[in-house]
Amino acid sequence: MKVEPTLLPDVLLIHPRVFEDARGYFVESWQRDRYALAGLPADFVQDNESGSVRHTLRGLHYQLGNPQGKLVRVCAGEIFDVAVDIRRSSGHFGRWFGTTLSGRNRAQLWVPPGFAHGYLVLSEHAVVVYKCTALYAPADERTILWNDADLAIDWPLGAGTSPLISARDGQGAPLSAAELFP
Repeated sequence: MKVEPTLLPDVLLIHPRVFEDARGYFVESWQRDRYALAGLPADFVQDNESGSVRHTLRGLHYQLGNPQGKLVRVCAGEIFDVAVDIRRSSGHFGRWFGTTLSGRNRAQLWVPPGFAHGYLVLSEHAVVVYKCTALYAPADERTILWNDADLAIDWPLGAGTSPLISARDGQGAPLSAAELFP
């Protein structure tokens, strides 16, 4: 596998080896020892899968008291995946990194604890799968407003297109008012 650093230290773009032939393909999406050698945690405790339609925007989510690291990949379709550094002590506080993950490129994004995470579905439908380092804790979940002007995330929405968001995501806090990591 190839591990590519991003503009945000600790956020990694991973390109697993893909074996293709006339029958299709095979990819090892996670292997504890290999990923640990690359600097990713070896202890995931929960897997999640989400199916969404075009223009669905999920995020920007994080857990404050029980922070999660996430290894994100797309099984089908295509998304624009975003990680935002929300560690006040970080020299990259408030900066974001976005990349396209798809069932075709089979890339993965490591979003470490201390980062908010969200994505926008670019294809007609997408299936997103992610491994988590901590269990889901609803009381710890927080949301930063997806379109916060201070973050200025360049979501690839066409002119005049509004994303499909949940009521909770529509009421996210701006970065300036959010509960964040030290």
